[in-house]
Amino acid sequence: MRIEDTDRARSTDGAIAAILDGLDWLDLEHDGEITYQFARAGRHREVAQAMITRGTAFRCYATPEDVDVLRAEAHAEGRAIRSPYRNGKAPPAAGAPFVVRLRAPDEGEVVNADLIQGDVRIKARDIDDLVLLRADGNPTYMLSVVVDDHDMGVTHVIRGDDHLTNAARQIPIFQAMDWTPPLFAHVPLIHGEDGKKLSKRHGAQAVHEWRDMGYLPEAMNAYLMRLGWSPGHDDILTKEEAVAQFEIGQIGKAPSRLDFKKLDSVNAHFMALADDARLTHLLVDTIEARDGAPLSANARDALARAVPVLKKRAKTLPDLADQSAFLLANRPLALDEKAKSLMKDDFKERLRRLHTKLAAEPIWENAALGSALKAFATDEGVGLGQIGPGLRAALTGASPSPDLGQTLELLGREEALARIADQI
Repeated sequence: MRIEDTDRARSTDGAIAAILDGLDWLDLEHDGEITYQFARAGRHREVAQAMITRGTAFRCYATPEDVDVLRAEAHAEGRAIRSPYRNGKAPPAAGAPFVVRLRAPDEGEVVNADLIQGDVRIKARDIDDLVLLRADGNPTYMLSVVVDDHDMGVTHVIRGDDHLTNAARQIPIFQAMDWTPPLFAHVPLIHGEDGKKLSKRHGAQAVHEWRDMGYLPEAMNAYLMRLGWSPGHDDILTKEEAVAQFEIGQIGKAPSRLDFKKLDSVNAHFMALADDARLTHLLVDTIEARDGAPLSANARDALARAVPVLKKRAKTLPDLADQSAFLLANRPLALDEKAKSLMKDDFKERLRRLHTKLAAEPIWENAALGSALKAFATDEGVGLGQIGPGLRAALTGASPSPDLGQTLELLGREEALARIADQI
């Protein structure tokens, strides 16, 4: 694990904590201690000095104004910037400030045999004499990343294809030290549903935002790793199953699109498989965070009883919270206008008879209660469709709920009969 924190303005404690927290949530573990790139600046400066000694880097005394002129000339000639100090030009004055630049190759081309994009060839004339050490002596990302990749024994660099041109700049630094470059694999970036590069307008980006939206980490892993990677089938894979099947050559070159419907489907799959106790804990956290108040022990127990049933119907944790809301509603339930319209006098009389029937039921269990409702409808000479909507309104206030037998069982005899009595 390496934290690339050479950009001190962006590498705040909070930004680094978000990375570590996100990886922890996704259960992506690293080997050994964390390497902080900025802490290795001394080693990076040492390599820059070695490159100067080798003649593959040089001290450049060009002022910012000089660089602007050089950039304009290079642009006009359709080539990269070349510093006049690359061939040993004397400094303008003793003690003049300088940066250290790579002496980019003079001719030929840099070839990156990319494992996804194929051979990517960049002409030497298109590679800058890029800065390795700034005027204050601090290394740039380009130098630091190469030195750290070499020192850490990195064999494969797998990253977004927005870094594709960086490979052509980094390979000459490896070669300048006679180091073997790693293999590069540049993965297409994820796009939004509109086909444009993913941004804040498409919704959550940071890992913790997906967690807060109610997705499970195993679902995020399963969904994200299939964006752009096809092992030849559409099965939903666990991380362990994917490890056994993964081949880098199966990654496509075209950008993938974020599909929330597919993500919801994958998450629903893992919700149904999730451990009941764990899911209950997450559900309680979701409801308490939404409502800003702790749940009672009775409410927690009711949710624990319901999770094995309701988890098969929910796409996300907030969805599961909505599905279970009927359990936590306080009596008397507030009915919406549609539910109120069902409570006509003749239906209330039927509801009174149903209350008597249910109160006499010896077994308060889904199947038995479902049979009792069907028998009651037969006795009343009506279809269950003429009883169900009104009964559901009485039991839930028209909130989402499972089938009526299950709803009655989850509420429990005492609570269910009391809610029916309230409407009578």
